Amino acid sequence: MKKKTGLYLRNVLGENIIVAEGVENIDFSKIISMNESAAFLWEQIGDKPFTIDDMVGYFCGEYDVDEQTAKADAKVLAQQWIDAGIVEE
Repeated sequence: MKKKTGLYLRNVLGENIIVAEGVENIDFSKIISMNESAAFLWEQIGDKPFTIDDMVGYFCGEYDVDEQTAKADAKVLAQQWIDAGIVEE
């Protein structure tokens, strides 16, 4: 998977929001908000391709969570990102 280009995480009034730069990315019909752990992962993956296993490694390295739980959470989060159109498979 890889993040779509032109998307950036910003903190707006204490809320982690994905914002788009460039005319091709503007869609005012939805706002993508991320909780603390999702925002952490978004920052960690950067602009490079990533896998579910990469996300699990970041989760386990930052939070007190077992690998099985981290993998389940990473799969759900990755699918949410795909569904939201902010990452490509």
